[in-house]
Amino acid sequence: MSILFSQNLLKNNEIVPQEADFTEVLESIAVTPKRLYFYGKLPEKRLKPGAKRTYERPKTVAIVGTRRPTKYGEEIAYKLALEVAKRGGVVVSGLAYGIDGIAARGALDGGGATVAVLGTPIDQIYPRAHTGLAARIVENGGCVMSEVPAGTQLGEEYVTGVKYHPKTCFLERNRIIAGLADVVVIPEAAERSGSLNTAAHALEQGREVFAAPGDITRPMSAGCNRLILQGATPYLGPEEVLNMIFPVARRKKKTPIEALAGDDAVETGILRLLAVGIQEGEEMIEKLGLSVAEFNRTVTILELKARVKALGANRWMLM
Repeated sequence: MSILFSQNLLKNNEIVPQEADFTEVLESIAVTPKRLYFYGKLPEKRLKPGAKRTYERPKTVAIVGTRRPTKYGEEIAYKLALEVAKRGGVVVSGLAYGIDGIAARGALDGGGATVAVLGTPIDQIYPRAHTGLAARIVENGGCVMSEVPAGTQLGEEYVTGVKYHPKTCFLERNRIIAGLADVVVIPEAAERSGSLNTAAHALEQGREVFAAPGDITRPMSAGCNRLILQGATPYLGPEEVLNMIFPVARRKKKTPIEALAGDDAVETGILRLLAVGIQEGEEMIEKLGLSVAEFNRTVTILELKARVKALGANRWMLM
């Protein structure tokens, strides 16, 4: 571990997933990590929008993709991470070169917390060039996480039956990235990208997967286009994801009857009774508790306003 990174760490924490609100969701995935190791702070429950005393797990978006993105993929990853962070969401990625690192930076620039899940032992930041980024994540209230304990050597068994090897452990960690997320977004990926493995885990776990469509002649869009063909939701902009995880409470639409209104309560009452089929003046007087004079005066005004029409014999209808 570099000196730079170690200076920014308080301690290497160790938990089982069910011990923390943020990680307990991993109990529902096919292979639950036996233990998790992390530097920094796990995201905590937050006040649910519109609720005074109800707290919920923060909405979490995983953003993963190619290590060699084009400007197109970089822009998608950064913008989405920035907007998720601004809304109070958490961005999860793998700290890799390319899309993962860009997503982490976007979340930090948006003032939010981000979680980086390593495929290496917790004391081996990989790639080493991202040691500074890892330190920034910790300093800004996020965390760097791994299921592989510190000091694990190549070929050493860290979970019963599972030996540490980068080729397999990076794929193993993808199930954790997907499992922590409410939504997985892949901005750009080649046909054989490791991020497609994350998407496969997400689909198995019942998570929503978005993939950004791209030029069919570009190798770095082949993986995303293939995912869309297989049923992933085309990613067309941040609002699609934000609207899904941060739904806006919609006002109840008024029924046609509720929408009827006069200039005062008596006019409104008469109009709404007529709307449900009551035409007899005497019945309306009784239901509204009006005097005959008040009813006659009001219905005459409504007739002059062309809101009602007289049918004769003190019977009325809406215009």
